[in-house]
Amino acid sequence: MTRPSDLSMLARATQTRLVPVRLRQVAGQWLLTNDFGHHVALSGEDLARLMGDKLPAGDPLWQTLNENHFVAATLDRAAVTQQMRERLRFVRSGPNLHIFVVTLRCNHTCVYCHASRAPMDAVDMDMDIATAERCVDTAFESPSPALTIEFQGGEPLANWPVVEHIIEYGLQKNALAGRSLMFSLVSNLSLMDDEKLDYLIDRKVQICTSLDGPAFLHDEVRKWKGGPSHDTTVKWMARINQRFIDQGLDPRQYRVEALPTVTRLSLPHAKEILDHYVDIGCRSIFLRHLDPFGWAATTKERLGYEMADFLTFYKEAYFHVVELNRRGIDFVERTAALFAAKIIGHWEPNFLDLRSPCGAGIGQIAYNHDGRLFTCDEGRMVDRAGDDCFCIGKAGETPLSTAVGGEVVRAMALASVLDSHPDCAMCAYKPYCGVCPVHNYCEQGSLHGRMQDSTWCQKHMGLFDFFFERWLNGDEFEKGLLMRWATPRALDHFVQEKNEGTHRLGERIGE
Repeated sequence: MTRPSDLSMLARATQTRLVPVRLRQVAGQWLLTNDFGHHVALSGEDLARLMGDKLPAGDPLWQTLNENHFVAATLDRAAVTQQMRERLRFVRSGPNLHIFVVTLRCNHTCVYCHASRAPMDAVDMDMDIATAERCVDTAFESPSPALTIEFQGGEPLANWPVVEHIIEYGLQKNALAGRSLMFSLVSNLSLMDDEKLDYLIDRKVQICTSLDGPAFLHDEVRKWKGGPSHDTTVKWMARINQRFIDQGLDPRQYRVEALPTVTRLSLPHAKEILDHYVDIGCRSIFLRHLDPFGWAATTKERLGYEMADFLTFYKEAYFHVVELNRRGIDFVERTAALFAAKIIGHWEPNFLDLRSPCGAGIGQIAYNHDGRLFTCDEGRMVDRAGDDCFCIGKAGETPLSTAVGGEVVRAMALASVLDSHPDCAMCAYKPYCGVCPVHNYCEQGSLHGRMQDSTWCQKHMGLFDFFFERWLNGDEFEKGLLMRWATPRALDHFVQEKNEGTHRLGERIGE
């Protein structure tokens, strides 16, 4: 761990020679980072020389520091200004992700349901056509040149007519607006049929689903009275993927995106989950920690775990992914790929959880079935528990500029700027990390929270430590794999219009 005295000595020794730096001991080395997102790893001996101000200008270490924008006197201000402008471009863009909760009804009763679903006969939980059009109108008020409308629920296919209408109405509006527009559907696939699939393929809608692993894991937590949820999900994934192949699209790029929610039941089965993903044709996985939203907050006694357990699971999974690649199986672990993009690739993938400020209100808006607007989907989930503090207006009544410029979004932005958190401000991982105020609110009762007690911080600190350990100490194959994962790939097929604002819309990393 970095001690305050280490930072103070380093600051005094180099106060006229280096830009502000942060320090952390990782994998037997000392990691220096700066606000521009660059890093340098030093041995203890080299750190002592640096702290003693005993590095002449021609020293190889000094050259490395200079090349990574640590040396104040020779800092390329134009270059780092452009880098920071690129990393923070989301601040200027406006909300680009618009999550439409077209219904809260769902035919599954997932034990950890984050959305707190409603039963299938609760038709009053459906979005109607008039509300849907008002929500689309509000989304198009965003100044962002790129818009993604994502259908969520409940199970969005339970309100299929409104999904269709939103797509058609959105395409009509975009014929005049000329945005780079994408549609994405998050579904359990159990209500899919050939007619719906034909329509979604024709309209170039990206399709995502949940798959918690082999049937014995998936069906234990994703309950469905209609039959085995796992078999139905896998069947439709295969059919959708084949449709992409039939269109001549690269199956390494275009396929159903699936992700698991890691519960206590998952922890002993990391390799089995990954092997199952490979067996059914998946080429990536995003290992999602169980968050304290919706029903997950009430079932943690059965499904929850300590953060240390998740980190152990993650490491086992990561090593297995590397082994799969050594065998010639292209497979991506997306958390590591996000970190690689930020740390190795020096570009911002705009993953809303790893932004400062976060995406709440300024990067995404969640549209409830009744047209109410929320800072984010997590904020909407809190509303389902009876607390509407993250509501920022209503479509058709509240202009988007008023909703985004209001006190709730301002509070969220301030609470998620890492410089406002004492622990984060001095953390070596500040250039790459982010804070979720809703997570803080649910876990600690405050938007700001206390990072030393935050499971969010524990998770990301552990993940960043592990990533740097592998980046610094891995063999050449593993480092090459991480470098490949850092490379962005655009999903142009799903973009309805293309213009200069398409910049990194729908990019997938690590392919």
